[in-house]
Amino acid sequence: MFFRLGLTSFGGPVAHLGYFYDEIVARRRWLDERAYADLVALCQFLPGPASSQVGIGIGLARAGVPGALAAWLGFTLPSALALVLFAGALSALDGGDAGWLHGLKLAAVAIVAHALRQMASKLTPDATRVTFAVLCASAVLLWPGTATQLAAVAAGAAAGWALLHREDSPATDDAEPIAIAVSKSAAAALLLVFAALLLVLPLLASQFAGAGADTLAVADAFYRAGSLVFGGGHVVLPLLQSEVVAPGWVTQSAFVAGYGAAQAVPGPLFTFSAFLGAVMAPGAAGLWLALVALVAIFLPSFLLVVGMLPFWAEVRHAGAARAALAGVNAVVVGLLLAALYDPVWVSAVGNGADMALVLAAYLLLAVYRWPAWLVVAFCAVGGFAIAGL
Repeated sequence: MFFRLGLTSFGGPVAHLGYFYDEIVARRRWLDERAYADLVALCQFLPGPASSQVGIGIGLARAGVPGALAAWLGFTLPSALALVLFAGALSALDGGDAGWLHGLKLAAVAIVAHALRQMASKLTPDATRVTFAVLCASAVLLWPGTATQLAAVAAGAAAGWALLHREDSPATDDAEPIAIAVSKSAAAALLLVFAALLLVLPLLASQFAGAGADTLAVADAFYRAGSLVFGGGHVVLPLLQSEVVAPGWVTQSAFVAGYGAAQAVPGPLFTFSAFLGAVMAPGAAGLWLALVALVAIFLPSFLLVVGMLPFWAEVRHAGAARAALAGVNAVVVGLLLAALYDPVWVSAVGNGADMALVLAAYLLLAVYRWPAWLVVAFCAVGGFAIAGL
C-alpha cells in the first residue's frame, strides 16, 4: 500500500497527509480520526519530514518495527530511485548550462517562493514571529553556515518560550495517543541513541576524515540534517546546501537543479538526499553514498517517532513546549527566506527572461494551482526555449 502511495503522492507534505487520511482512516480504518490527528500533531512537533514520520507511525502501530520499516521503504523508494536515475542522467549528459537544466533551477525559485508564502501565512501570523523570521534570515545571510542556522533554531525556541503566549502555540486535541508495543524505558533508550549519534558522528567523521565525501562524513551531514530541520522538506535546503556545497561535494548548479527535479517526483522531498549522494561520486561509489545519505537523513525520524510516542500524552499538554515550537517554526520561515535568496535565486535568475519564467511559474502554482511536477516540466521547456533565443 505505501509503495502505491509513494508512486502517486504528489503535492508535498500536506497533500501526503491527505492521501494517508483517505487510505488509512477513511478506507481501511486502521486508525480513527482522533488517533490519526494525534499522530500528525506529534510528527509536526518533531524535527524531520512530517509525512514520512506519520507513515512510520502508522506502520509501527499496525505491525511493529517491521511495519514501520515497510511503510518507510514503500513510500520512499519510488522517488529515491527516480532521483538517483536523474543524477546518473545529469552526469552522463554533462548538462552544464543546458536550457532544460536552467529551467529546473528557475522552477526551484518559484516553488520555494510559493512554499515560503504558505508557511509564512501559518507560522508567522503576528509581528513577534515575523520579527523572529526576519532576524533569522538576516543572520544566516550575514554569517552563512551550519552553526548560524542551528544557533537561530535554538534562539527561536528560547524566544518562543519567553515571549509567545501559550494559547498562540499549536495545540493538540484530547485524543489518546496511539498504543504501541514499546515501553517507556525502551523509548528513552532510543532517544538516547538519537542524541548520542548526533554527538558521536561528527567526532568519528573528523577522526577518520578522508579526501572528498567519505561514508562517515556523508552520514554525519545527513543525519544532522534529518535531526535538526523543523518545518518540512523545503527548510532542509539551507542546511544541506552548507553541508554539501561548501566542502565541494556537490556543485551549486547541480544542487539547485536536483532540488527542482525533486519537485517533479512523488513522495517525500527528503529523498533529495539520494540525488545528492549519487552526484558526489561516479558509478558504484555514488550509489553507495546515495544509500548512506538516504538512510542517514531518515534515521532520526525512526528514533524520534518510536522514542516519543510513549511520552506524547504528557508532552502535548505542555504549553511551554508548544510555545518554544512556535518560536522554532517562525525561525524556519526565516531559514527558508534566506535559502530563497541563496542558493536558489542567485544561482538561477540572471536576466529579465529568467525572471519572466519564474513569475509565470509562480502564477501557475499560486493562482492556477498547477501541481509542482507540471510546473517543473513547464519550466524545463521554458528554459530550453529561452536558451534558443
